Amino acid sequence: MPDIPVEPYGGARYPSDMEARVAVLEQIARATAASLDRIERRLETVATDQLSDFRRLLGMMLGATGTVLAALTGLLGVMAHGFHWL
Repeated sequence: MPDIPVEPYGGARYPSDMEARVAVLEQIARATAASLDRIERRLETVATDQLSDFRRLLGMMLGATGTVLAALTGLLGVMAHGFHWL
């Protein structure tokens, strides 16, 4: 791409195609900002969903562990009673 002269020429402040290029870049910047906003909103939603999924999974794991421990304690109690240990 050729160099653009420092001094304006032809009475205009910038070359005529420069304003069109800047307009295109501004449009790209606006579209990029809108895309980033959508991505950020989606990431916030996903993070919230993952946190609630994690809490639900943790609750299920703790509940299952408690159930297994209660069943084991009950079985040991029945065995102790059956073998007259208690």
